[in-house]
Amino acid sequence: MIRPLEPGVILRARYKIVKMVGQGGMGAIYQAEDTRLEGRQCAIKETAPETDADLAALTQAQEQFYREASVLARLDHAALPKVSDYFAENGRDYLVMDYIAGRDLRELVDEARRQERLLDEQAILSWMDQLCDALEYLHSQTPPVVHRDIKPANIKLTAAGTIKLVDFGLVKLLAEDDVQTITVIQGRGTVQYTPLEQYGGDSGHTDIRSDIYSLGATLYHLTTGQVPVEAKQRFLRPDSLIPPREINPSLSAQTERTILRAMAMHPDARFETVAHLRASLFEGTPLARSNRQQSRFVGPASWPAAIRANLLWIVFALLALSIAAAVTLHPTLVAVP
Repeated sequence: MIRPLEPGVILRARYKIVKMVGQGGMGAIYQAEDTRLEGRQCAIKETAPETDADLAALTQAQEQFYREASVLARLDHAALPKVSDYFAENGRDYLVMDYIAGRDLRELVDEARRQERLLDEQAILSWMDQLCDALEYLHSQTPPVVHRDIKPANIKLTAAGTIKLVDFGLVKLLAEDDVQTITVIQGRGTVQYTPLEQYGGDSGHTDIRSDIYSLGATLYHLTTGQVPVEAKQRFLRPDSLIPPREINPSLSAQTERTILRAMAMHPDARFETVAHLRASLFEGTPLARSNRQQSRFVGPASWPAAIRANLLWIVFALLALSIAAAVTLHPTLVAVP
């Protein structure tokens, strides 16, 4: 484990470390002050190379870091912290992003459990709706961005009641041939929320359905108050995952079905996209009707489906425009009484 930075250390002659807010085997996350923009707080994610890596491996890792960090810096979504800077200093790589105040959902689950209660399902569904929107945005990028570490501890609830997916630690870009990948931090995610195919690290075949598994596992934890059984144990004992409604009888059957399908062991048995998961979770609910009335994010990957779903209205609108144009150009076509 690398030695953490002390409070007061200034990085890049700009970012003053306030405190460490998280640490792992290959780096840490700090709260820092931006000395150039008074009052701005930021989060700085630090990663360090493996100590036994040779020069070629170090060079490749840093190239990968810069390539991916440049993609993250272009992301712009309300549920994602904005990445504003990235740099290397003293042999370590740094990613600078918005600091998100608030409690994470893991803290809320733990607090509820201490009070011998479960979180409200409607509140959870509201959070999931926002999270689905963020993941649809990530997956629609070119190339698609797969988060790979979705879990309650990486989801912050702000004072305004909105959620933020705060950690890009294991984010992966899918190459066009889906053979080579780019990863800021080598790792496998948190095992209870990680699908079996991700256990191989970068050698495993992961795609957007890996995020769907993690989203299902997160939803399982939030609705039951219990961390789900890890995929490796489920592979050895297929009946080891307790159905959510056996733990929380008040949970709707619709939510349980969505969780279990999202957490299917084989990727082909899961939802193909987050949009499909969202439809399963909210179909027939007031939230689904509200979503249809609102203007939501529609990325390039969603356009064909959106066109098919609204084909009748599109044809009607084009016909109306054609009639209006004809009347404007040929007013004599309009009968005058």
